[in-house]
Amino acid sequence: MNDRSVSPTALQRAILRLLRPLCRLLLRQGMPFGAFEELAKRMYIDVALSEFTLPGKKASLSRAAILSGLTRKEVQRLAGPPPDGDDDTGARYNRAARVLTGWVRDRDFCDPQGEPRALLGEGDLSFATLVRRHSGDVPARAVRDELLRVGAVREVGDGRIELVARAYVPQQGADEKLHILGNDVADLIETIDHNIEHGATQPRFQRKVMYHGIPAASVAAFRALSARESQALLERLDAWLAEHDTPNPADQPDLPRVRLGVGIYAFEEPLTSRPANESAVS
Repeated sequence: MNDRSVSPTALQRAILRLLRPLCRLLLRQGMPFGAFEELAKRMYIDVALSEFTLPGKKASLSRAAILSGLTRKEVQRLAGPPPDGDDDTGARYNRAARVLTGWVRDRDFCDPQGEPRALLGEGDLSFATLVRRHSGDVPARAVRDELLRVGAVREVGDGRIELVARAYVPQQGADEKLHILGNDVADLIETIDHNIEHGATQPRFQRKVMYHGIPAASVAAFRALSARESQALLERLDAWLAEHDTPNPADQPDLPRVRLGVGIYAFEEPLTSRPANESAVS
């Protein structure tokens, strides 16, 4: 172990804490342990083969078996891409999110005050134009139906469609919410892993503010405040990212590019006892 490694006990405590809400979700969704175990084995093998090869050597099943603690027979049986590719849910999520982002920040679809306008279905600078500009070759009707389904837009008079929510957050449909779970929790774990390995020299921002023992009567007000302030921050960051989302120069088409962003989430948990008032920023 190097000086960046965590102790086995600290790692076990962290994993147990992480697994509690995950196991609760899996049990609620009816996934038995055997199915979860199979997925975990597949991912152990996939990561060992793709990210832990020795310099100058090809990935081998034997090394994956050594790293993962699985038998070579299991590695051979399970080797291959795990079932987490881009499915229709992911494609639908990405298309809808791009359209909503374009509607908010593309000045052609906003009023003089910078607020998203209600749009006609067809015509110049219509909803169909918005979809073509920000979501490519996808039928505008399909995108419209999806945004109506999740409550992000609503139909108003004269055949226009009006923006209700500035982000694609499905109110119904477990598949869409589970897609967000997979993406957002993975991003957070990636950031924590990076900070364990490289936090001293290349830290990524990862903070939270938390108080113990807040009166339950204050929850609704904090929900509204945190949602309002977080949305405002995300819109400022989105504007900066949009400004810098430019193509590579024609004479340097292969310059490296990255997926870049910030995630914000709220949390709350009932207390079984009444501890002394505490606050924490971490």
